[in-house]
Amino acid sequence: MASDLTRTAILTAAERLYAERGFSDVTLRDIVAAANVNLAAVNYHFGSKDELIAELFVTRSIALNRERLRELRAAEEKGGGRAEISDILRALVGPTLRGCLGPENERSTAARFMIRVNIESVPPIRRIRNREIDHLRKFIAAMARALPGCGEVELYWGLHFALAMAQQTVRDSERLQKLSDGKCDVDDVEAVVERVVAVAATALTGGRPTSLPSAAAKPARQLQ
Repeated sequence: MASDLTRTAILTAAERLYAERGFSDVTLRDIVAAANVNLAAVNYHFGSKDELIAELFVTRSIALNRERLRELRAAEEKGGGRAEISDILRALVGPTLRGCLGPENERSTAARFMIRVNIESVPPIRRIRNREIDHLRKFIAAMARALPGCGEVELYWGLHFALAMAQQTVRDSERLQKLSDGKCDVDDVEAVVERVVAVAATALTGGRPTSLPSAAAKPARQLQ
């Protein structure tokens, strides 16, 4: 039990410090002091600073990806197995934007940590992001079912650009507010989600209606 408490104290302190100061400005000694443990405890539980960062990111990413997939399943169930493209994109970007934007979330340590993840590029997080892509394949498959006439390459680019828009919005929300003199309200999170979804859906469909094809329509190729 004491060992579990020590591990939790280290994770809690590290996440708070990274959220406040960024990854490059926080040392293991800073984390040790904030957690009131010794350096040997950090080495025992995590091995290195990179492993500690990776543990924090994986913990938050698992929750994010679960929420994405939960929303995707709900959208497909509502559509009888084939969701609207806008609902798929909403499930993809909504959890990221809702988790990081808004006056309540911006004050939480978890949200500020994930904002740091989007601002800074550190090797352990890049490695995990490049490896953990299975949940995104499920989105590609759902997009292929929603848009049977859309080419496979276009679907990958569409997903990529939707994610990029969400991440850029999180990363530079403060600059957008200053640039627009407050006219762009990033605290209206649902409106931000709908803007990102609308742009991404338009890019994929060329502005064509996105309602589902009839049940009789058979796509030429579906991704599994």
